[in-house]
Amino acid sequence: MKKETQCVQAGTLKDNQYQGLNSPLYTSTAYGYMDKEEVCYPRYFTTPNQGAVVKKICALEGAEDGLLFSSGMAAVSTTILAHTRSGDHVILLDDLYGGTHSMATADFERLGLEYDFVATSLEAIMAAQKPNTTMVIIESPTNPLMNILDIKATADWARENKITSLMDNTFGTSINQTPLALGIDIVVHSGTKYMGGHSDVCCGFALASKKKMQPILDLARHLGGSLDSFAAYLLERSLKTLAIRVERQCQNAQALAEFLEAHPKIVKVNYPGLPNFPGHDIAKKQMKLFGAMMSFELDESIGDVDVFLRKLKVIHPAVSLGGVESSICSPKDTSHKPMTAEERARVGISDFLLRLSIGIEHIDDLKEDIEQALT
Repeated sequence: MKKETQCVQAGTLKDNQYQGLNSPLYTSTAYGYMDKEEVCYPRYFTTPNQGAVVKKICALEGAEDGLLFSSGMAAVSTTILAHTRSGDHVILLDDLYGGTHSMATADFERLGLEYDFVATSLEAIMAAQKPNTTMVIIESPTNPLMNILDIKATADWARENKITSLMDNTFGTSINQTPLALGIDIVVHSGTKYMGGHSDVCCGFALASKKKMQPILDLARHLGGSLDSFAAYLLERSLKTLAIRVERQCQNAQALAEFLEAHPKIVKVNYPGLPNFPGHDIAKKQMKLFGAMMSFELDESIGDVDVFLRKLKVIHPAVSLGGVESSICSPKDTSHKPMTAEERARVGISDFLLRLSIGIEHIDDLKEDIEQALT
């Protein structure tokens, strides 16, 4: 099935009693166990509604197996801890989601893990390799600068060196790219974003081969970061419209990036769909569309960034992203606040940088909203 069809039909639980088209909602936290091969229990990640969502996202990502978590960071942290041991060395991109960056700086040393942050390039990753390197953690596009990494080349290098490759595909989405097909070992998502899509469900995913997923499942059952059945039910509903939502959002993003690039009060626009953006050619090769996330820098003549944000009427200043409504935030005050000012400056996150998540509104309304806020 094509992805649009998979979004609607993959994983749906059959209602044999009433023949309803939607998956039934199983609210139980206690299930019978006799005459069953597998015990059904929420913390074991084995309830029917959890399984329905996992089958759908596995179909979209081309994964053998997966787990649905209570948040994106639950998926990320559990995956990292399941595939590393004290004494291992981990390579991470400089330009990663702030929560992943914060976990590394706050917890890795305590857990006995060595780590290095590097620029978004395979050359930088290769240069950071040590004899004890066991994992590389990447994004493409990255958060919030939208830098592009050659996914296949990175996956090939990692496999040749027996290094586990972990990629956060939240920005790319399962609709625009499938890293597992390019050789990545494990893919994670903050499902709170595009998969939920309506800013009302907090969740996360880890997806991989059955062999790679087993240690993640074993640890996940100890840590307990599972999702309740009602949230899983809402998530399955949302996934049915993932393809059409993302397509509209990407179309809006392309048009808005071109508008911002031509605006005299915008210094820089970070969006892979712009022909002059570094990494555009690689993104064109490995992505269907260029995504619905971008960031841009205001000219310092604007003065206070918060004044601009407060003048917006259609686009909402808010934390998180990927919803049907457009939202915007200052990374220095939100996603990347845990980083020091020096770390942000080194990476390239300026005080005038804004991260924009484009929704499904009419493009003219989005353009007009930014225009009036800039005046």
